[in-house]
Amino acid sequence: MRHLADDELVLYHYSDGDDIKAAERHLASCAECRSRLDAIEEVLKLVVAPSLPERGPGYGSEVWNRIRADLPELTTRKQSWLTMPRWTWAGVVAVLLVVVFLMGRYSSQKESPKNIAINSNSPTEPPAQQVRERVLLLAVGDHLDRSQMLLVELSHASGPGEIDISREQQRALELTDANRLYRTTAQQVGDTSIVTLLDELERVLLQVGHQPSSITAGELKKIQDSIQSQGILFKVRVVRSNVREQSAQRPRTASSQKKGQII
Repeated sequence: MRHLADDELVLYHYSDGDDIKAAERHLASCAECRSRLDAIEEVLKLVVAPSLPERGPGYGSEVWNRIRADLPELTTRKQSWLTMPRWTWAGVVAVLLVVVFLMGRYSSQKESPKNIAINSNSPTEPPAQQVRERVLLLAVGDHLDRSQMLLVELSHASGPGEIDISREQQRALELTDANRLYRTTAQQVGDTSIVTLLDELERVLLQVGHQPSSITAGELKKIQDSIQSQGILFKVRVVRSNVREQSAQRPRTASSQKKGQII
């Protein structure tokens, strides 16, 4: 019988999934899976749902004015991760960061000397480390998606006279804060390719964030030239594609490894 995968343990914690009873029977006889479940539950206890901010009286009009020009007539757009409100993204990022930073800490505290000896002889990563890296890939993938959207908008922006970039400036500052946290986490797990990209991306985000809210066409051209000369948009797309592939492959790899284990 194979061991339970991390996503199956999370579903069991929330009493979700198609075969809860089978998971219960397995956990009753498998000390390894019970230990991994304990580590995951310690982290999930620290995840607090973010409180929703009050919406101002002009919230509806602001959202409508922002999107109506892009909406095709009589077409309903499905909500996706990329269309979630900014306050929702803040909550999602906070939850992901809690999991990424604390999974390693709690797993190392709970690991017994016997488990340490077993893991030192095993060629595979500890389960907590695998979960931590998957969460990082998911969070960084979303971060790169939003950064790419901002870079594309700035690359194609134009207009006579002074150009209002106050919204883009605010988004750049928010992305900078998240960028630093993701870079620190990537350094901890040893992902040098993500660290290098986030270093370069931060310089561009800071350049945009430190601009005045209204800039001239010449100042906008300098930002666009900086984006183009560094090739940052292309690099973001390449790493984003790699992150998407890795996040899709890791669960399958972990699951296939567990299928070969006998208890």
